[in-house]
Amino acid sequence: MDGLSREINDYDLIIKNGTIVDGTGKKSETADIAVKNGLIAAIGTINGKANQEIDATNLIVTPGFVDIHTHYDGQAIWDSQLKPSSIHGVTTVVMGNCGVGFAPCKPEDRVKLVELMEGVEDIPAPVMHEGLDWQWETFEEYIQALEKNKLDIDVCALLPHAALRVYVMGERAIKHEVANANDMEKMRKLAKEAVEAGAFGFSTSRTISHKSLKGEFTPTLRAHEDELTAIAMGLSDAGSGFMEIVSDWNEPDPETEFEVLKRIVKKSGRPVVFSCTQRHDRPHFWEDLMSMAREAQKEGLPIRPVVTPRPIGLLLGLNGSQNPFSGTDTYKSIADLPLPQRVNEMKKENIKKKILSEDPIKGSTFPLINRIGYSQMYRFGSPPNYNPKPEESIEALAEVNGISAAELAYQILLENKGNNFIYAPLVNYADHTFGVCKKMLEDKNAIMGLGDGGAHVGFILDAGYPTWLISYWSVKKKVFSMEETIRRLTSDTAEAAGLSDRGVLKIGLKADINIIDWENVGSSDPFMTQDLPAGGKRLMQYTQGYVATIVSGKITYQNGASSEERPGALVKSVKDDKKVFAFTN
Repeated sequence: MDGLSREINDYDLIIKNGTIVDGTGKKSETADIAVKNGLIAAIGTINGKANQEIDATNLIVTPGFVDIHTHYDGQAIWDSQLKPSSIHGVTTVVMGNCGVGFAPCKPEDRVKLVELMEGVEDIPAPVMHEGLDWQWETFEEYIQALEKNKLDIDVCALLPHAALRVYVMGERAIKHEVANANDMEKMRKLAKEAVEAGAFGFSTSRTISHKSLKGEFTPTLRAHEDELTAIAMGLSDAGSGFMEIVSDWNEPDPETEFEVLKRIVKKSGRPVVFSCTQRHDRPHFWEDLMSMAREAQKEGLPIRPVVTPRPIGLLLGLNGSQNPFSGTDTYKSIADLPLPQRVNEMKKENIKKKILSEDPIKGSTFPLINRIGYSQMYRFGSPPNYNPKPEESIEALAEVNGISAAELAYQILLENKGNNFIYAPLVNYADHTFGVCKKMLEDKNAIMGLGDGGAHVGFILDAGYPTWLISYWSVKKKVFSMEETIRRLTSDTAEAAGLSDRGVLKIGLKADINIIDWENVGSSDPFMTQDLPAGGKRLMQYTQGYVATIVSGKITYQNGASSEERPGALVKSVKDDKKVFAFTN
């Protein structure tokens, strides 16, 4: 279209005759939407002309989805497409969760942060060493590096506590020494500067599951309350941002640790979100956490759990980064062989005998290996079975077949030319149903998330949680209405992150939009692809039902295929000039 015709058109884009689900939870209605200069310009019956028009008859038109728990800190530097999230209707992500990231960072500490990210989030070190150009030391310089890249979706960055602690304390942080008054003063100042540069808050980890590949616990594990408070006060000084935390809730007990969060929120006036899951060894503990969060809300304290719509499941396979035998000496000796050669070696009786006789845990670098056993492992299958029964476990099937569970697992891994996966639901599956996930989602205080897009690239593929929420809980089970499902994916997550310019289809707000074939939304089987820097592999899948995804008024995906448009960019936090509630310091 030539320049003259662009000038005489009223809008850049009109979406006609769609069923509008605006993100607020309000009942859907049929209407048109017009977009101009990246914003929603009109909603209703629109008779004007546009440069481009989409007929959305019999389709659902929603805001773009906002995902507040991802780890694209590295990928947003080296890649223009933030898959898998961007193919699941997500148009904005918050990254830098769990206390890990790459800024601030002194040159001599780069390897430390890479090792931590490799261990905690399963992003291979060679990928990061090749993909990161390290054109930064401070968090503000990292923000500037992010601004240089054009992306398919928008990104928001959190200040990671581990990086901040190492930057201020050096080796003392790695050794888990207590931060002194000078350390905390520096952290508060740097947190304020980070938020003023654009950070949406800070994240921290207090779980023993988060280790470097060397087996070192994350530097933030034992950070005291006054250190966390100091950083939160940096957010307060800047007048913006929230705190994200993952914890084992053991220090010294859940109630005491939760009271720490409440005191931090009271003093700083900043909100808190925390990861909430059901562990096999503590199947009812999540209920206490969610109850405490609801009580905190009644006190005016914005503390919200982030929950999953299905169990977080490990995909263990020869083509991934982990399998039940990864820690054995014999498997390690052949682990770098191409998959066909490795399969041939593993079929040899002497190799099989050695691997099955060796301890898979002693030499493992996988921090979660002690939390799963063969009674919690299942053949994944095609189509994937995310809801297996107890009698389908590898342990149960092995007993029926008169062989050891390890031997059956070994056989499954070799099937399909070594491309099979073993599924191991890590959390939210103690009772072998999706009942816990349903109860969590029914709590309006809970935030839908924890898909970890950009992380765990070799053994978890949960970035498609938005698609699962739609296809399983709304379309198949009809537990949540279309309007409520979209609210949970849009305005609810946007509000939790402090994003006031998106998440709702409203005149004047950002034109981030999904056009959806609701009844046909779904995902393909997971598969491995080799498209990371340094030839790194990651889990990926295809999607269906997303007719178009629009970011800032530009179509980025149509029916799962990427366009050439890259309107996504770094989003900076905005000072709100007030505390989120009326407590005084």
